[in-house]
Amino acid sequence: MKLKAEERGKRILSPFKIALAFAAAKLLKNRSGKPIVLVGGNLGEKYEDNASVLHQYLNKQYADTMEVYWLYDPKTNYAEEQGIRNAVALGSFRNYFLFFQADYSFHGHSIRYDLAPSAHKFLFLNTKTVMTHVSHGIEGFKKILIQKEDVPLLKRTDFFNCASQFEMRIKRDEWKIPQEKLIVTGFPRFDRYTANQPAPHVKKVLAMMTWREWLMESDSREFEKSDYFVHTSELLKHAGIQELLESQNMQVTVALHPFMQRFESHFNEITSERVHFIGFDQLSISQAIEENDMLLTDITSVSWDFLYLNKPIIFYLFDQEDWEKKRGIYMDLNKDLYGYKAKTVEEVYEFLKEIAVEGVNFNKWYSMAPQFIDFFDHTNCKRLTERVFGKQNQ
Repeated sequence: MKLKAEERGKRILSPFKIALAFAAAKLLKNRSGKPIVLVGGNLGEKYEDNASVLHQYLNKQYADTMEVYWLYDPKTNYAEEQGIRNAVALGSFRNYFLFFQADYSFHGHSIRYDLAPSAHKFLFLNTKTVMTHVSHGIEGFKKILIQKEDVPLLKRTDFFNCASQFEMRIKRDEWKIPQEKLIVTGFPRFDRYTANQPAPHVKKVLAMMTWREWLMESDSREFEKSDYFVHTSELLKHAGIQELLESQNMQVTVALHPFMQRFESHFNEITSERVHFIGFDQLSISQAIEENDMLLTDITSVSWDFLYLNKPIIFYLFDQEDWEKKRGIYMDLNKDLYGYKAKTVEEVYEFLKEIAVEGVNFNKWYSMAPQFIDFFDHTNCKRLTERVFGKQNQ
């Protein structure tokens, strides 16, 4: 399954642009003499997660000694609106020129989506750049889908950052990444939070469900018959939950995964005074994590942030068997979850009532956090960059 399809015109022109950029990069020297660093994440569509936090850190700590660039999707305008320094459009001549000149790069998803479109076709031309995968969330739930074109990209990557020894073991044993490429330095995104900061009261609920690849090709009729739609609709329309939200003066913000955004119209009738949807374009994940007091989810990686902050989590696993059969899970969902586990909407209602009525503003499983997160010290970016830039030997 492809995350982005390249337009036909660009497919024809890209080889010429790439060849010219490669030749120019070989002929022209870097005028400043400073190391060039490229950073990209979220397919260039948003300035979020580990990549953006790391980019901000690099601009603050290395602006005088390095040239730091952010790569963005030219179909978006956030780079201009947010005034992102040294922003370069993905797929542009300058993008490819810098890709071949770069000394270091950091990507959140994939080299081909975050750093250089179609990179898997010409990656052999870049032997200079030290490439680091910083990921976008802790790996622990969905097993990775490695496509044929991903294999050379994974092989070419020099470092894979890990949030913990727990995640390192997954990348070593499940992804089959060589031990010497795995560095446990913590996730940049956690540097923006102060750990163990539950809200005084649970009033704002973030409902965020992840995507399901087996639904991506569904038409409207098929989607409306899916467990995903049926159970999510049932949850948001549940009379008891609606009454609870009203009586406790609570609000639910529903954020669909970006890969599920095309189905958002199917949920229009569910919105109410207490439940509203927010589109991916309007959503700031970091802001949503900080502003909301608890999380209602299936197995999204955002749950690790709520655990880090010691906020309540309800895992609504109405299709657990499908996940385990169709995708596979690294964790034991019957033993390893760090929050309330619900299989039915009634169980969600009972847990939500416990949280709201009894004033449970913290995560009862917070003591499990060190099993999955090694660092709580706000120096993840520092540790990562020093390791990659060669200032530490371990």
